[in-house]
Amino acid sequence: MSPPRKQPAGSAREPLSRGRVLAAAVALADRDGLDGLTMRKVGVALGVEAMSLYNHVANKGDLLDGMVDVVFDEIDLPTDPAVGWREAMRVRCASARQVLARHPWAVALLSSRTTPGPATVRHHDEVLGVLMGAGMSLPLAGHAFATLDSYTYGFALQETLLPVRGAEETAELATAILDGGAADAYPSLARFTTDHVLTGSYDFADEFDWGLEVVLDGIERAVAAERRTRRTR
Repeated sequence: MSPPRKQPAGSAREPLSRGRVLAAAVALADRDGLDGLTMRKVGVALGVEAMSLYNHVANKGDLLDGMVDVVFDEIDLPTDPAVGWREAMRVRCASARQVLARHPWAVALLSSRTTPGPATVRHHDEVLGVLMGAGMSLPLAGHAFATLDSYTYGFALQETLLPVRGAEETAELATAILDGGAADAYPSLARFTTDHVLTGSYDFADEFDWGLEVVLDGIERAVAAERRTRRTR
């Protein structure tokens, strides 16, 4: 008979629960990515046998659903209706980007699960409530929601894939590209790099806010057009 597994400090005071299982799984995915996530590893992290986890999650799919729910629960949604739909969406998108930076594995999962948890459903309900509460028609609210998500998730994914972080690393990579002979072959890229990127003030992360304002401007124009159409009917 194998000796009993040593329990991590504090485990005797913390009975196993769905919340603890999900928290351990999220921490492992943050560290190793989804490819390194197994029920056995989650059990090891919690100091229990993998079979014990099935008292709290039905299977690997249920585990992933719960992890997505944890991520959605971390995204801030303004609770004050007085801030208006535009500020509410700005806060929500900025928070989603920050959360996805903490959990880069989640970008590919947020829209892929077919059995969403309560935090996921609540998040979508509240976003739609803000958009519809601003007077948007159901189709326009759907357009706005999809466009904001596509921009935010897409930018977050691009950030996770970038080989550099921050203005300094970006400038170093740009210099290496130019030194490799790109300046003569690609003059537009060389000019952009020399006169913009290498000034030391360029950071790709700063592009998020600019792009989000463009998206919000477009939605605002669509809202105004819809209101004009209603008035002329």
